[in-house]
Amino acid sequence: MNEILGWALNLAAQRGASYADARIVDDRSRSLATKNGKLGHASDAESQGIGIRVIADGAWGFAASKDLSRAVVEDTAARALAIARASARVKQEDVRLAPEKPVTAEWTTPYRIDPFTTSIEQNLDLLLRIDAELRAVSGVTLAETGINFKREDSWFASSEGANIHQTKISTGAGYTAYAFAGTEIMKRSYPNSFGGQWQNKGYELIAELKLVENARRVAEEAVALHKAAQCPE
Repeated sequence: MNEILGWALNLAAQRGASYADARIVDDRSRSLATKNGKLGHASDAESQGIGIRVIADGAWGFAASKDLSRAVVEDTAARALAIARASARVKQEDVRLAPEKPVTAEWTTPYRIDPFTTSIEQNLDLLLRIDAELRAVSGVTLAETGINFKREDSWFASSEGANIHQTKISTGAGYTAYAFAGTEIMKRSYPNSFGGQWQNKGYELIAELKLVENARRVAEEAVALHKAAQCPE
């Protein structure tokens, strides 16, 4: 990846940029969801691209591409320069960067188990076990479960000598039990609402959340809400 970043920085320098930086990002995500004992959603996606920023004639220019071939990367850097020079025609003052020492670093999210080393079958089995626990409670009308993984690799380099590689891994999971009664719908979610619990860590989070162990309690609470006293106004 450093070679690709170098193509962008070298082209920018050769054509008169006073500053340039480039960032490559490689994203991967996997998502599984079930609904009442059936697979509701499954996806495994990956995307990659480069973003290039330059300062030329005292103005910023930016361009990006998903193609990392040398010809396209150099063309993208040239487009960033053209945008900077066009922007310079209407600038009120020159861009000035704060003085910073260039950083060289590598950082990875602390994790024990890479979630992408686990199989789809393993995770679907977990979700279906949770689903079975939820729907085993009388009064539960709808059970939804989900598990999600995300990995982002980014490489950054600047004309001032910065070179940074970061790997961020996040894992998330959760579920919701719905109880329909008359015109009312009650629900309880675990570990929390809006897509479950997400953390910057590996698959070890799934065991820590005790998802199966809490499923029946959560379902019972959803049903019990129909008999709960109204909150005072």
